[in-house]
Amino acid sequence: MSKNTKEILGYIAILLIGIIAAQHMNVVVSGSMEPVFYRGDIVIVEKTNLFGLQEFNPEQLEKGDIIIYNATWFPEPVIHRIIYVGTNSQGQKYYITKGDNNPNPDPAAVYPNQVLAKVVEIGDNPFFIPKIGYITLWIRGL
Repeated sequence: MSKNTKEILGYIAILLIGIIAAQHMNVVVSGSMEPVFYRGDIVIVEKTNLFGLQEFNPEQLEKGDIIIYNATWFPEPVIHRIIYVGTNSQGQKYYITKGDNNPNPDPAAVYPNQVLAKVVEIGDNPFFIPKIGYITLWIRGL
């Protein structure tokens, strides 16, 4: 294998690692989960669909899990904690979520098909990188 081929393969490997790593990070855009994490923190997540692979089953979430989901009541994905797990009259599982810093639960139930990701925990603590996401917030104008 030539030196140029090895160099190109090295760049491709770095690019792939970067893409996969970026898919496992999400920037916190509000203060609704304070004091667990703050605006500008980057949370490390597992995805329900990473290029066709399911890293966790959204049907098996539990009370206390912090999830990112497509809200029916807000135009952007929301990062909140599950405070209740229930089943409706049709036998469908659902979650009631709430931001730790919010006085009330979110206005609508969350169904497993709305869940995009779950925040990774180490022990009982969410895994996040403080403040680095401010760059993304600044670029996006948030």
